[in-house]
Amino acid sequence: MGVNSRTPLIAGNWKMNLDHLQAVAFVQKLHWTLKDAKHEDGSVEVAVFPPFTDIRSVQTLIDADKIPFALGAQDVSAHDSGAYTGEVSGAFLAKLDAKYVIIGHSERREYHCEGDDIVAAKVKASLRHGLVPVICVGETAGDLEKFGASAVPVSQLEAALEGVSPKADIVVAYEPVWAIGSGQAATPQQAQDVCAALRAVIAKVLGDEAAARTRILYGGSVKSGNIASFMREPDVDGALVGGASLVVDEFAAIIRFEKHVGV
Repeated sequence: MGVNSRTPLIAGNWKMNLDHLQAVAFVQKLHWTLKDAKHEDGSVEVAVFPPFTDIRSVQTLIDADKIPFALGAQDVSAHDSGAYTGEVSGAFLAKLDAKYVIIGHSERREYHCEGDDIVAAKVKASLRHGLVPVICVGETAGDLEKFGASAVPVSQLEAALEGVSPKADIVVAYEPVWAIGSGQAATPQQAQDVCAALRAVIAKVLGDEAAARTRILYGGSVKSGNIASFMREPDVDGALVGGASLVVDEFAAIIRFEKHVGV
């Protein structure tokens, strides 16, 4: 991530995995594993994104044991309250001490037909309730072939940032759709090129100060064997980790990227 003041963020998106009992056991074991390895808590921010049904249990554990992990949700409603069956308000997540919320993940865009307008509304909703949106953008294999790597992510981010205050606290996650769950990650240079283009969008829409402080993550088949190579890139500030975040030792190794492989 080069020389800058942005604290690396390693975020674990559990997707639809782990019930509340499994979630508590996982967080405890991850915490112990990092402590045993003498991990320096302040060097990297760790965030976990459990299913909605797990959040209260994980929050209680984090508070009781003073575990230095941030808590996030995998989605949020664009609405604050009302007759929206099955949706979860940002107000509810804020009451549970959630810090982050993932918005615009490719699985939401594909399986729930969430377009740029819905993503933008959810970004605004999260900010209204003091949550930090993790705005996901990325191209499909078809997009890559037709438009190149950065065109679709840039367009998605421009739409998501419309009307957002330059002072807003946001995170951007670049996840090439063709890499998610495939075992085939982008190259570090590919990730850097797109992340640099996304930082330029932030500068254009929100200003240079926002661009300098905003963390941009890479996601898509991240594992302990490749995380350090991504983190060497100046515009990659962390990772949004999927499947590997469900394996304690593997996720701990990703979090400890500075130690297990020199950066």
